[in-house]
Amino acid sequence: QVQLVESGGGLVQAGGSLRLSCAASGRTFSSNAMGWFRQAPGKERQVVTAINWSGSSTHYADSVKGRFTISRDNAKNTVYLQMNSLKPEDTAVYYCAASEFSVATSTSEYVYWGQGTQVTVSS
Repeated sequence: QVQLVESGGGLVQAGGSLRLSCAASGRTFSSNAMGWFRQAPGKERQVVTAINWSGSSTHYADSVKGRFTISRDNAKNTVYLQMNSLKPEDTAVYYCAASEFSVATSTSEYVYWGQGTQVTVSS
């Protein structure tokens, strides 16, 4: 069974930064797209950012462009999400996920999910 474990979430003041990590175990996903998603209370889970298998191509939701950066280290089976200039509206549970495809930007293309990590941004 594949396991994805997020870490790095927490409470931060507006304007601050956090770095989330997603470590894969059980299997490696060096050939698969990875993504970060978030879900706020009462809202649907939405894509935040995605990265292709090699890390050469990325996608960002408009709301996080210029503030968030996704990266991956395939040798460590780890994906990162650097979040800068955080805003209260960024508050959500953040999930990492792995796709069966090499490139994927929608939730329907992801099949392996982590348990989520809470990010809370105070005003």
